[in-house]
Amino acid sequence: MRFLKSKYALWLTILLAVQGGAYYALASRPELTLPAPPLASFPDEVAGWRMVRDIPIDAASLEVLKADDTLNREYWNPATNAPVFFYIGYFKTQRAGATPHSPKNCLPGAGFAPVETPATVSIAVAGRSSPLIVNQYVVARGEDTMVVLYWYQSHNRIIANEFAAKFWLVADAIRYRRSDTAVVKVQVPVRGNDDETGIRVARAFVQAVYPALARQLPL
Repeated sequence: MRFLKSKYALWLTILLAVQGGAYYALASRPELTLPAPPLASFPDEVAGWRMVRDIPIDAASLEVLKADDTLNREYWNPATNAPVFFYIGYFKTQRAGATPHSPKNCLPGAGFAPVETPATVSIAVAGRSSPLIVNQYVVARGEDTMVVLYWYQSHNRIIANEFAAKFWLVADAIRYRRSDTAVVKVQVPVRGNDDETGIRVARAFVQAVYPALARQLPL
């Protein structure tokens, strides 16, 4: 009985209601899917950041991710002298149950544990009247520490919270007959326990890459 009165029961009820609404909204109407350029066409160079390499994703991981298209690259900027690992997973539809995997769950599954309390942060970017609100994590696995920023992007809308992403899935399915979305992740290795420098580099990369990202994904 205590559980039924707890906040966890409330959130579970909300989540189940949202998922039920999503199923009804997606299943009861024909869906509109918009053409999207392949992520392989994303620019090799953006605002001083140059692609160093494409990082292949193995077949087993792709089967788990279930994205319709992916980008997984390392970028480098001589001014910061730091690598950035950039991932996009694009889903042209979520009707069949293929949805983005939250880094909040994937990072612990890969052995990374938070070393700072996860937070949402605000990043001002060119071309938007309001800043991006994204998730920020500092995680470690053994001696390896990294800064992780991630968010969900749908129709030029930036979403940090997984519950909010479910809500907008229902709303967009009803209003626009669309369920396409992308999960965007930026990772920066931390050097010498200098978390603040890693955070600054990650945020600077987001500011540099966002205009190209906004042009790449369907509005």
